[in-house]
Amino acid sequence: MIIHVWPIADSSSYAKLHCGQTIMTAVIGKNGMTRHKREGDMCTPVGQYTLRKVYYRADRVMPPASILPMEPLRPHDGWCDDPRAPLYNQFITRPHPARHEVLWREDDLYNIIVVIGYNDAPAKPGCGSAIFMHLQRPDHTPTEGCVALTEQDLRLVLASGATSITIHDDEVPS
Repeated sequence: MIIHVWPIADSSSYAKLHCGQTIMTAVIGKNGMTRHKREGDMCTPVGQYTLRKVYYRADRVMPPASILPMEPLRPHDGWCDDPRAPLYNQFITRPHPARHEVLWREDDLYNIIVVIGYNDAPAKPGCGSAIFMHLQRPDHTPTEGCVALTEQDLRLVLASGATSITIHDDEVPS
């Protein structure tokens, strides 16, 4: 199943995610969507991507139902976001010499993470990294380029059998 993300008119950082017949509100990058993603631009990349894997905090949440490969996070897990590093846009183990994102967070955003297969086959340095579906902040503030959902909605998406995501930059067709 393919899920679709469509922009909401008059909002750069909110979108509608369509999962079958269910429509939910998603939070996207602070600067909206782009067809020309760059590292650190705070935009969500437009295109169709495979959903690669699910990581979850087993100490905080039950594993979601999903047909995707799944793995519990560990305190030393990270994701390399350094365009100069050989492991750019890949899962890493910390400590790591290159700049990276910590996946074992103090807040709840990464209690469930779905890796979106963006810029990873192979990764092109500087074209964006760490594009995930993850949980929304309580105040629904924008992401740095990811797609964020409530825990209930993310679990619904995963249980639906979704294996890919299409992120659109045009309006929802009627």
